This record gives sequence, structure tokens and C-alpha cells, in this order.
Amino acid sequence: MIGLALPAQATPGLTAAFTLSGTQGTFVVSNAGATAVTGWSIQFDLPAGVTVSGAQNSTTAQSGTHVTLKPAYYVNTVAAHGSTDPYSPTFALSAAATPTGCRLNNANCDGSGETPQAPVTADYTGAGTQGQYVVTNNGDAALANWTITFDLPTGVTASNAQNGALSQSGTHVTLSPAYYNATVKAHSSTEPYSPAFALSAPAVPTSCRLNDIKCDGSADAPPAAPVNARATITTTRTITLAWDAATPGDLAVSGYDVYNGTTVAASVTGTTATLAGLTPNTAYTFTVKAKDRKGNTSPASAAVRASTRNPSDDTTPPSVPGNPRATGNDATSVSLAWDASTDNTGVAGYDVYNGSALALSVPGTTATVTGLSPSTKYTFTVRARDLYDNVSPASTPLTASTGDIVSGYAKVGYFVQWGIYGRQYFVKNLVDTGAAGKLTHLLYAFENIDAANGTCLAGVTKGTSANPEDPSQGDGAGDADADYARPMSAAQSVDGVADDGWATLRGNFNQLKKLKARYPNLKTLVSIGGWTYSKYFSDVAATDASRKKFVSSCVDTWIKGNLPVYSGAGGTGVAAGLFDGIDIDWEWPGSPDGHPGNHYNASDKANLAALLTEFRSQLDALGASQGKHYQLSAFTPADPNKVDLGWDLTSTARSLDVFNVQGYDFHGSGSDNSWEPNRTGHQGNLYPDPNDPYSFHFNVAGTVQKYLDGGVSPRKLTIGFAFYGRGWQGVADGGKHGVWQSANGAAPGQFQEEAGTRGYANLIASVPNLTIYHDDVSVATYGFTGDGGQWWTFDDTWSIGKKTAWLRSKGLLGAMIWEMSGDTGTLMSAVDGGLK
Repeated sequence: MIGLALPAQATPGLTAAFTLSGTQGTFVVSNAGATAVTGWSIQFDLPAGVTVSGAQNSTTAQSGTHVTLKPAYYVNTVAAHGSTDPYSPTFALSAAATPTGCRLNNANCDGSGETPQAPVTADYTGAGTQGQYVVTNNGDAALANWTITFDLPTGVTASNAQNGALSQSGTHVTLSPAYYNATVKAHSSTEPYSPAFALSAPAVPTSCRLNDIKCDGSADAPPAAPVNARATITTTRTITLAWDAATPGDLAVSGYDVYNGTTVAASVTGTTATLAGLTPNTAYTFTVKAKDRKGNTSPASAAVRASTRNPSDDTTPPSVPGNPRATGNDATSVSLAWDASTDNTGVAGYDVYNGSALALSVPGTTATVTGLSPSTKYTFTVRARDLYDNVSPASTPLTASTGDIVSGYAKVGYFVQWGIYGRQYFVKNLVDTGAAGKLTHLLYAFENIDAANGTCLAGVTKGTSANPEDPSQGDGAGDADADYARPMSAAQSVDGVADDGWATLRGNFNQLKKLKARYPNLKTLVSIGGWTYSKYFSDVAATDASRKKFVSSCVDTWIKGNLPVYSGAGGTGVAAGLFDGIDIDWEWPGSPDGHPGNHYNASDKANLAALLTEFRSQLDALGASQGKHYQLSAFTPADPNKVDLGWDLTSTARSLDVFNVQGYDFHGSGSDNSWEPNRTGHQGNLYPDPNDPYSFHFNVAGTVQKYLDGGVSPRKLTIGFAFYGRGWQGVADGGKHGVWQSANGAAPGQFQEEAGTRGYANLIASVPNLTIYHDDVSVATYGFTGDGGQWWTFDDTWSIGKKTAWLRSKGLLGAMIWEMSGDTGTLMSAVDGGLK
């Protein structure tokens, strides 16, 4: 008798023994260990042409000759010193064959050759047009959240998700978990509730990634080394290198690092780089490495050896670049061209200056200066540099302007987060009233500031206190439920399809996503602050560190879409691409006239300018990596005193794309009679009213002139229109139909908690005996029910027509609307018609 040595086994554990009876195969999985093992799969190969089918106690998926076998949930756990019998997986083969290359989890099926398990994997099984992913957590800690992305062949779609939710863009699919399988315990899997879906045609997903890691858990292959690295231009202090694009690994190449010896000298996204600040008449050795977005780097290119020139060899500068001219522009860039300079040794390149600041250096006679502000004039000059870094005098200055943020006129409407409650106004209503097709921008109001952390607040549902004068009314308040957790019914949905209650994006945000798909030119911005949520702006704007922290959190949450998990919704990137920018509604910097308890101080004016600069910087940095311009707008005051206290117009104009200038609320009673309860007054008159008894006569034209006098381009200004009315009761006629007359507090409102306020449609329909009057001098609309009755001030089609004609005559950007729920279509049509 001869004893045969057993194959080496790294650790006691599972083995899989195969038997073949005719064309039926069986795998018996045994556990030699002292503890139960949960989670296993088998992979093997068959001869070409042999197929597997009819699996029992398991599922199988075949791609070519490779087969993956997954157990049924009742044999997914193999007891200590036990096996899968009598429920071992069996299957039929199209011809008798013995599997080869058999692997059980991370080892050979005989238990040898074990490899380290990936912490988390997602394994696909499919049969025909049905597919399923099983997420397995091999780690020692729970996996709190996961998302799978994969690609399908062109024309194949995924649908009918079970135990998860699907979204598809072209060939790319995102699979999100249901709330009950979003967390995978340590050493466990999503079975028996793994996500499954249907395909429109048989297909095997490719490029699968689980939380941005390859689904099999293996490391991403890095790019190949760049080739043909070479020096193309040398001067006394610069060397320009070029190379051929590197072949990607598993991920696209995101950039290149250029090394001077062992030190990174430059990081670029293209295949050229100019190394500046070098020592004249000195030899250098450079190499280049490619990298992907996760930082995986290639091997180094072949070394490039080059020397800087000796400046004493030439001291003659080039001639001045001639005929500088603008050749094009858009909202954030200006393209320039000029005639070439001449030089005795050769021109190395040109430096383009924006004012006194170097904007960029280029090798040729054209350049596009980016990162500029819309509707803004700039002055550019160009200087030539030769191969010995002699610099020419500056060219003739060229003044050129960026384009506008929109062609034609902007029509900006606020959608209020809470409108889905008492107002019963949903994103769908924007479609039903025709407003969505007329708007250029939709501002989603409002999100709050987290006072404890100095960040944008998200992921909470907490109402405000009932007392509007409570200094802490808005502390910690927010509505994540309305934002992205509340499922909308089919009747409330833009496309008539109800929200999936287990999806990671629901509520208003999912409806906004559907709205943007239907109206791809509509820009959506998230608005931060408002009357109740402006309390802590002064704090987050106070220092460079606090500004950077706050802006970074806002960009991460609202632009990158990393929403806190709330009620099974939210997660990393679930709202990415939803918002095209950020709107700042600070009421009011540097002024005591904001909400009771608001923080403010004399430094707010400078700090607001710095805060907007930081927003512009971080939004531009993200946009540059995506080839997109993220917009930045602000709600700005009608009161010239508030402008003086809080707004450095010159500085803020460099950061903002749009100033949405308050064109309403000049007068009102206030819901608690805390404002002007005893006298009526126009809330949005275009011109001063000579009968206005107040010391300062608010009017739209005067407000706009304040911004124009401050140097703000008219094509950055929208004026506000009120799609609601403000009203008083107990109003005396005074021979003037109640204008500027005594009153007895706020008139009954549309909602009990909002006395003195009604949406336009409700006002016209619900206030009996209301006679409408038009003041041609001040351009103001009002309604009066008679002596001792109600008096209301509001915009209607007449005043909108007058105001839109005026703003066109002033060359302004357009109109802003507060807020969309007050209109059933009449006023929006008037705005749209007036801005054709």
C-alpha cells in the first residue's frame, strides 16, 4: 500500500468534489473546518461548445466556456464538518465533459492554492434575460452602503428591479440596494434578497464596479507607461516636454506627472508640460508617469535629457505681438489671436495677461482665457518670449467681453421645498402649467446651515418653530423627507411613474431629475439660506478656514450629490448632476434687519465677497475637471442701505453669474402684524409713487440703478416679480381706493399661518368683490374690496407687461419669480411673452 500525499491546503475549509453521470454533473461542497462557512461560489471551464443548463439547488451563468455556479440560499451556509448533501448543486451538460480550472471561492476546488479574499465582491449570475448580483462581504465590519455600476451592449436595457433600484444612461447602469439589503453584515451576503433585474435581450454585463472597486475585488490595472517622451522647446529657464498618450488600464487616464529626477515637477491632464523656474545653462533628466482617477500610476517613461540655454548667448527681445483681437467668446471665456512676433533666435511662446495678472502662456498665436465671469469686460495684453527668455513689450491693450449666461432673457423661478404640503404644488405642476418649458432656471429653496459643524445641513427632517419671531426658529431645521426620501405617487410624478419606495433618490429631487431629462436646457440650482435659514451665514463666512470648510461641504452635498443616508434614501453620488449650481440667499449681511436672532457684524460685507470668491473657486475647479460651468447666483436686496452694508458690488460681480434683485416686499403687513400693519403700500412698484408717505420711496427702477451705479453689468441683473399678493384688512378708501391708507392689520391669508399673503391664483379666485386697479405713474397693480374691506398689492399681467418692457429697455438679463406655486400659468405666460 502506497500513501498518496494530499494537496496542500492553506487553511481548513471548503472543498468541492465533482461527479459526472452521463451528462449530469454534481458538485458536493464539504466543510472540513470547525465553524460553519456562509457564502461560496464555484467557477469552472468547459470544452468549447459544451453548455450548462437545468441547474438545481443553484443558479449558473455561462460566458463562453466559463461557468459561475451560485448556491441556492438554503445551501449557502455549509455546516462545520458538513456538506451540501442531499441538496448539492446539479446541472445538465449538452455533452458529457469534466470541468477544468475549478475554483471554489478563492482556492482550487480541492482546497489548495488559496488566495486572499477581496473584502467585498459582487458576483453576477444570469440566465437568458434575467440577471442577479450577489454582494458578498468578506470583511470583519459591516458594509454600510453599496452601489453597483456596469455596462450593457448598445440597445440592451435593464428594468423590473427586485430588491433594488435601477437607473440607466445610455449603456451605463447603476444598481442601488433596497433599504433592507443596503447594509451587508460582516462575513455575509445579500442572499436571499440579492438584487435582480430583467434585460431586454440576453447579455452579460461588463465593466462592473462595486462602490468604485472592481466587482471581483481585484486591484485596478494601472495605465501603461507613456512613450515617445521628448523635449520640444528649451529656453534659459523652461523646458517643454511632450509624449504620446498612455494606454489606459482598467480606468481612463486622468493625467500625467512629470518628474525632475525623483521629484514631481508638474501635473497635467494633457500630453505636454512646460517646466519653468529652471536654472539657466543646466542639464536635466525628466520622466513621465500616467495616472488614473484613483491614483494608480504607470511605470515611468523613458528618460528625457535636455539642457536649458545660456542667457548670455542672446539678449535681444522679440518684436511686439501685433493686431491683438478677440475671435470669440462664451459666458466664461474669451478667445484671442494676434500676429506673430519675430526674433533673431526664434520665438518660444507668448504670455497673455488679464489686466496685470498672467492668465496663461501658449506656444502659438491664439489663446482662450477661461474661468471668467459672464457679461464682464476684460483688458488683455500679449508679450512674446524668445528661446533665451527675452520678453517683448506688451501689445496694444485689447478690451473684450464675455458672453451672457443665457441667450435672450433669463426667466428664473423659485420652487419651494415645502410647497408639496399645504400648497399641494409639486414639480409636476411646473409641467402642467407650462412653466417648465418657459423657465431658464429653477431655484430649489431652501437648504440650511449646520451651526454645530459650519457646513451645509442635509439629511435631517425637523420643522421650524411656530413662532416666526423665535430667534432660534430655523436652528437645525430641514426636510430631507421632501428633498429625497418621500416617495411621490404616479399622480404627483413628472412622468406619471410613481417613485420606487426603496430607491436611494425619491421625493422632490427625483422629480427634478425627471424634469431635467424632459427639459434638458433648464438649469437647476439649490438655494441656501432664505429668511429663516440665514442665521449662521456670518459665522461660516468669517474666516478663510470656515469659508473653505463650508463651501467644500456644500459642493460635496449638493453638486457632487453625496447625500446623507436618510430613511433608506441618500448615499454617495445619488444626486450627482442634479444641480447646475448654487444660489446664495443671505438675508441680510451686515444688517440688523434680518430674521430675529440672525448673526451679523461689520465684517460681513468683506466676508461675503470672500465667501462668493471661494464658491466660485471651488465650483470652477470641479467644473474644469468635468468640462462644465457651475453657476453661482444670489438673491440681493432692494434696499440701498442693505446693499451698502453688505454688498461689495465690484468684488461680488466677479464671482456671481446672476444677481436676482429683490423687486417686491417693499411694503407689507407681516403675518404677525410686525411689519406695517396700519398702512397699505405697493409691494413692487416700478417707479416712485409721488403719494408715498414714507421717507424713502422704494421702487424697482431705483433699486436697479443702485446696482448699475455700482458697476454691475445689466446682463447680470434680474428683477423680482411677486406671484403672490400682500394684503391688509379694515382699509379706508380715502378717496384713493385704499392706496397708502390706514388699515387694521393683515388680511386673511391663503394659509392660516400666513396672514396677509395669498398666491396670485388664490387671491383672484378667493377674495370676493375685489376690484383691480392699475397705477400708471408708479406702475403698480392693486385690488380693493371697498371702504373698510381688504386691500391687496400684487403683480398681474398688466404690471408684468410694463416691467418686462422696461427691463428690456435697460438691457437687463431678465426676471426672477417668487414663487412658482402662486400661479396656474397666467403670470408665467405674461413673463415669457414679455421677454421674447
